[in-house]
Amino acid sequence: MQVMTTWTGGRAFTAVGDSGYDINMDATELYGGLGKGATPTEMLLGAVAGCIGIDVTMILRPHLEKISKIEIVTDGTRKEEPPKGFIAIEVTFLIEGDIDSKKVWRAIRLGKEKYCSVSDSLKADVQFKLVLNGEEQEE
Repeated sequence: MQVMTTWTGGRAFTAVGDSGYDINMDATELYGGLGKGATPTEMLLGAVAGCIGIDVTMILRPHLEKISKIEIVTDGTRKEEPPKGFIAIEVTFLIEGDIDSKKVWRAIRLGKEKYCSVSDSLKADVQFKLVLNGEEQEE
């Protein structure tokens, strides 16, 4: 999987992945942006919620007709000093419907432990490379 992210001026970027959808990101005005897109940290929290949400709905597929609403609130706590990465993420499912909580908890647990590639990726080793004017540069 690959995502190409292109600078569109100021602090704004547009990312396009294999799905072909544009994802617009920008910094808030506090950081010199115009707020014309989601911040990358908002995208990360949304990606966690979207990933676990897809997993939960797949696991609960036989029971979805009994569910009238699923909302996922993702609260991130960040470090005080730069880099201000997340030190904790709390994911709250707000579900309405005629379904046993044990079934929902089972789906959440399976999503977390077995299927959610986004939350699992937060443990990833991230490496950086530089290609300047067509030539890879050593650090």
